[in-house]
Amino acid sequence: MATLPVSAEKLIASFGPSLNFPPQEGFPGRDEPDDVIKTHCCFCGMQCGIKLLVKNNRVVGFEPWEEFPFNEGRLCPKGVQRYLQNNHPDRLMEPLARVEGTGFRPIAWDTAFDQLTANIQRIQAQHGPDAFAMLSGVSLSNEKSYLVGKFARIALKTKNLDYNGRLCMVSAGAGNKKAFGLDRASNTYADLAHAEVVVICGSNVSETFPTLTHWIWQARDNGAKLIVVDPRLTPIARTADLHLPVRPGRDSALYGAILHQMIKHDWLDHEFIANHTSGFEEAKQAVADYDLEWAERITGIAKEKILLAAQWWGPAKTSFLLHARGIEHHSKGVENVLACINLVLASGRLGKPYCGYATITGQGNGQGGREHGHKCDQLPGNRDIENPEHRKYISEVWGIEEKDLPGKGLTAYEIIEAIDRGEIKGLLSICFNPLVSLPNNNLVRRALDKLEYYVCIDFFLNETARHADLVLPGSLQEEEEGTVTTAEGRVVRIRKAVNPPGNARSDTSILLEIARRLGAGKHFDFNSAEEIFNELRVASKGGTADYFGITYQKIEDHMGIFWPCPSEDHPGTPRLWEDRKFKTPDGRAHFHGVPYRDPAEITDPEYPVILTTGRVVSQYLSGTQTRRIGKLVNQYPEPLLEIHPGLAASLGIRQRELVRVVTRRGEAEFPAQIVETIREDTVFVPYHWPGRKSANQLTSGHLDPVSKIPEFKVCACRLVPTGKQAPAWEETKAYASP
Repeated sequence: MATLPVSAEKLIASFGPSLNFPPQEGFPGRDEPDDVIKTHCCFCGMQCGIKLLVKNNRVVGFEPWEEFPFNEGRLCPKGVQRYLQNNHPDRLMEPLARVEGTGFRPIAWDTAFDQLTANIQRIQAQHGPDAFAMLSGVSLSNEKSYLVGKFARIALKTKNLDYNGRLCMVSAGAGNKKAFGLDRASNTYADLAHAEVVVICGSNVSETFPTLTHWIWQARDNGAKLIVVDPRLTPIARTADLHLPVRPGRDSALYGAILHQMIKHDWLDHEFIANHTSGFEEAKQAVADYDLEWAERITGIAKEKILLAAQWWGPAKTSFLLHARGIEHHSKGVENVLACINLVLASGRLGKPYCGYATITGQGNGQGGREHGHKCDQLPGNRDIENPEHRKYISEVWGIEEKDLPGKGLTAYEIIEAIDRGEIKGLLSICFNPLVSLPNNNLVRRALDKLEYYVCIDFFLNETARHADLVLPGSLQEEEEGTVTTAEGRVVRIRKAVNPPGNARSDTSILLEIARRLGAGKHFDFNSAEEIFNELRVASKGGTADYFGITYQKIEDHMGIFWPCPSEDHPGTPRLWEDRKFKTPDGRAHFHGVPYRDPAEITDPEYPVILTTGRVVSQYLSGTQTRRIGKLVNQYPEPLLEIHPGLAASLGIRQRELVRVVTRRGEAEFPAQIVETIREDTVFVPYHWPGRKSANQLTSGHLDPVSKIPEFKVCACRLVPTGKQAPAWEETKAYASP
């Protein structure tokens, strides 16, 4: 045992012989692992490096991967526990077919594929190819994301393909493409460390991206001013120099008012604006009347705080602005993003050391997954499916006629609406749990029950899969080789650690077999993930998301490569825009005029309170994975209604009283958590739970007209105290800790 400080030795001695330290060679009761696999966490877009310990084809633990440059060994509570799902008793091991009235029964793979193929062909023969839709997910690797896009268009022959990134990054992506012609964070997060001012807009970083907090604290240690915009005083906001508690849905008014002050006080980079941008006069005109009094009235933020934010941001030498779902989950999410980008462009602080702008990617491969083809309007390389040149290039790569490549289809929520209308009859989903994650899930449930045939590929029987006619057991992240792209734009390797258990199969092998049985096998002659990636490289060549110069070996040698990387001798691009050559048609970054408008649903006497939703530290998205890990469940076992003491007192609501939340979509009951860290006109409910605990029973299907992202962050509600106390937290812990 290594020598300990005297104080530590005394502490150990005080416990006596009951404190038995394990020997250096390993913990008693666990054999040494057969292998240690360097890979990445399966959860958020940070994609933290991690080492998985493998014994007898099982993941039995983890170790920090301290050399990986982003997280340097740090992990959040989800990352520490992520390996536990590999051996979970809920893992699907066999294909399951629905038996009406009795549930599911196991069937053979051949039988499953025969049934699936026959039903796809039947529905498409009767109703056309677009009557069978596909929904995908961005926890899939780049290889699988690319494969899904190709599979849907060539094997399934449908235009109706979309993905759960539609609930995450699409507003940011659309705004970035409008402003820069390219959709990626402009810098590595290491550039945060020396920024003079850091602005975080709508991101509960400390709970939802905990390992990113390190880089923000590095900036604070170096003297940075931290501004946090959020209707809640989140953990990161508690450490801020300035917290701006914006009224949900009024974000663009705040950023427009700050731009107004920058113009008024001439805190502008005139050289950058004149030589490298367009549209400034339009943006200036849009905010001409956004004075501080108006901004205070609209946003609910004291005008002195708005002015102080402008005074810090405007004259700074270096700065970094980050935003996430808090400004994007709106019916005007793209406008909110463009309003933020206007502030960055007006400052000219872009493409320089310690100056940056980043959209914080929420899902595991939210960045790579929106670049290579399983969006309804997209082709690989972040190409536009409606652009004739883009269509021609991808058709040549895929070996098909351009006329046979379907056009733009419906987005995720629009697919559900089309199912409800009877226009779409069949559905194949992979890595997507829409019954929990889509808004207005009473409509989602009704639509699922109208499908003639529904097939779900997943590794657990998620809530949506329970409505399926056929469930195919797929693979976890660590059960296939591949790559993902981190929130920084760094392409990294996912390494296979174990095989899928039992009779489960890899997602890739399932899709390839379906393609073969649908008669498209010649287009899917892949023998490895690397072969798929190499075709992806060619398909992305010349696109704005250009991976052509990235190879598996190059990734291994450098622990990741930043795209764009147009050739094998190119080092990759950690910091964008250093050359001031933007990817827009005129080569300039584009300002946009952003006139303020209200959210789609505003409060009124019947629904006087704003409901907003989000995540908590121990849970992830629809909870399919994290709600099966006991320690994470115990940390936050149920959704709570965060409510300000003033609002609670006015309604007579007590701590942990069950409160009925009613919106125009439905109602649900949640225990009250009375806190001073939220606006008095707003309540908050996390969305990771299904059924009667689902926040998305209440949220609206209002969509952004450009990105088609739902407005999760603001809807009008009323609160009805029930007079019933919720059970104590200890009684709600559904699982014992593993």
